[in-house]
Amino acid sequence: MTWLSYTKALNRALADAMTEDDSVCVLGEDVRAGMAGPTLGLHRRFGGERVLDMPLSEQAFTSFAIGAALSGMRPVVEFQIPSLLFLVFEQIVNQAHKFRLMTGGQASIPVTFLVPGSGSRTGWAGQHSDHPYSLFAHAGVKTAVPATPTDAYGLLRSAIAEDDPVVLFAPAGAMAARDDVVGTPPPVPLGSGRIHRTGTDVTVVAVGHLVAHALSVADELDGELSAEVLDPRTVHPVDWELLRASLRRTGRLVVYDDANRACGFAAEVLAAAGEEAVLLAPPRRVTRPDGAVLPFAPELDAALQPQPGQLRDALRAVMR
Repeated sequence: MTWLSYTKALNRALADAMTEDDSVCVLGEDVRAGMAGPTLGLHRRFGGERVLDMPLSEQAFTSFAIGAALSGMRPVVEFQIPSLLFLVFEQIVNQAHKFRLMTGGQASIPVTFLVPGSGSRTGWAGQHSDHPYSLFAHAGVKTAVPATPTDAYGLLRSAIAEDDPVVLFAPAGAMAARDDVVGTPPPVPLGSGRIHRTGTDVTVVAVGHLVAHALSVADELDGELSAEVLDPRTVHPVDWELLRASLRRTGRLVVYDDANRACGFAAEVLAAAGEEAVLLAPPRRVTRPDGAVLPFAPELDAALQPQPGQLRDALRAVMR
């Protein structure tokens, strides 16, 4: 058994995909130097025709990747900062996502958009700390938010093999995670969730790095309540059957989500549960505030993020 770090899992997934399929290439800013971590060593191993440093124009190289995908390549585009996705939302949603549908399936866009270090990184302030996975889920783009290194490997492998565009957010808060693995982790199908901890009283749906926080809170409150921790792994598509099965066992729901509150992923999960499940108590959500813009000051940054203490309060509230 060996320890696999989150960043190394992404790096290994890229290397394995590039080894198995010559059509897989990587492009972005500083990817040859591996500045963000996932592309480290790939240029030396696979050469300059498959690992491309791009100019500082995200709209240009995202469009370049879409064209390459239409031509038979499987590009992986790395964005160093999550807020850069706002610049390329048109290219991803209005072009890459819609093109196969608009051509009646005659063309596909197998491109993966990778965002390592998404969400808050202490002191990175307002224009570097967004976590906009709910935007892409709302638009219908396949969107993954792995919580663990093994899931990061498996979801990235599945994203690269997918014939539709996929956005994969690798949360900054999960980058320090390590998994003890034997051999190579398996691919993780998009749309398949994971139960990390079984319970009987309340289901906690936690996204990305918040899964680890939810597990700690569940362990802390064990004896007071029994919490089941569910990781959706992809926020679009969602494993609704796994959630329905969990709610049949528990009858209570709390969503722990690092997106903004209004129209966020947590709101969608609560709405779906309200429509389809029989709940014993009103569900709760723990999220960033409405329209949250994380400031530079570390104390204020932390104050706007969903916190374990808020999750404890929500769990106790649904039990009352």
